[in-house]
Amino acid sequence: MAKNRKRPTYQLHQKSGQARTYIDGTDYYLGPHGSPESYQQFDDLVAKWLATGQVGSYRARVDDLAILFCEHADAYYRKTTGKPTGEAGNIRQALRPLTAKFGTTLARDFSPKRFKEYRDKLIADGICRTSINRHAARVRGMFRWAAENDHIPVTVWQSLTAVKALAAGRTTAIETDPIKPVPQEHVDAVEPFLSRQLWACVRLQLLTGARPGEILSMRGADLTTSGPVWEYRPQSHKTDRRKSRTIFLGPVAQGIVSEFLKTDLQGFLFSPKDARAEWLSQFTGPGRPKKKGTMTRQAGERYTAASYAAAIGRACEKAEVPHWHPHQLRHSSGTSLRREFGLDAARAILGHSSVTATQIYAEADEGKAREIIGRIG
Repeated sequence: MAKNRKRPTYQLHQKSGQARTYIDGTDYYLGPHGSPESYQQFDDLVAKWLATGQVGSYRARVDDLAILFCEHADAYYRKTTGKPTGEAGNIRQALRPLTAKFGTTLARDFSPKRFKEYRDKLIADGICRTSINRHAARVRGMFRWAAENDHIPVTVWQSLTAVKALAAGRTTAIETDPIKPVPQEHVDAVEPFLSRQLWACVRLQLLTGARPGEILSMRGADLTTSGPVWEYRPQSHKTDRRKSRTIFLGPVAQGIVSEFLKTDLQGFLFSPKDARAEWLSQFTGPGRPKKKGTMTRQAGERYTAASYAAAIGRACEKAEVPHWHPHQLRHSSGTSLRREFGLDAARAILGHSSVTATQIYAEADEGKAREIIGRIG
């Protein structure tokens, strides 16, 4: 019987500041640690468990589920290398407005109406429609996980699946402009304002259609150079849990990469440390200009997607051209591939599983269509 078991204890969950207790293999979150409400809930749970051997069905609140689901996300969303992906952070971002509005609501009482109220709050906060749909999908995913693990009745999650995603043009949520390819003249304009390493990354993205992170993480160990077309298999990439990724390097791309090959096969080819050393070399020796100021921050071994994008942004300002983002280079490459070789070829090179995904990255070339119609009448 329950009364012969060890009595549960009132504990502090360090990360969230919540009070919790552990009964029969399950964590129960009780509200802010030290609050009268948390002590009352703890006493009620323990009293029922001691009397009946059961705690009671589905007492978890929405903020309880959020804590548990975030712990699950931290362990689950990891690359094959063991490094965390950005999804756990995205989940936390989606759950903050949910717990702020419905944190004390029993999860079993969370309804489609409340789900829509959550979305309305995101709209009022000025979040764009596509981001709202992604946030809502993550919240729905939390309730699916909770139902799977018997934290809520499965009917709660099922009811949320009836809520459709916000449709374009049929909501007051902000609409964002689609990502467009970068005009080549805007790309060429930034060359004088980028390091040799980053300009090589820009060129490789245009030639291969690779994602920024894939190019930035290139190492000699990841290259197969035996053959007329080299193969680059990133150690880690966006879809490495689902499929392998091979990026092909033709003669022009091979020439670019060859300039940066290192004897250390584990070293990143495009290194901020190397770029810093090349920059400093301008200021050594007789007749060289003197370096103004000092740079105290140490250069890293590799660029991040954020530092790459920031460097592009600064270069755009100096070149006095509209700001563009490295992700747009993938769109430029996809559009060029689609125009020259067709949609299916673009899909294969960009590494998409479906043509639908490729259509997002490979914009239809209306100029080509106009030219053809002009010829055939």
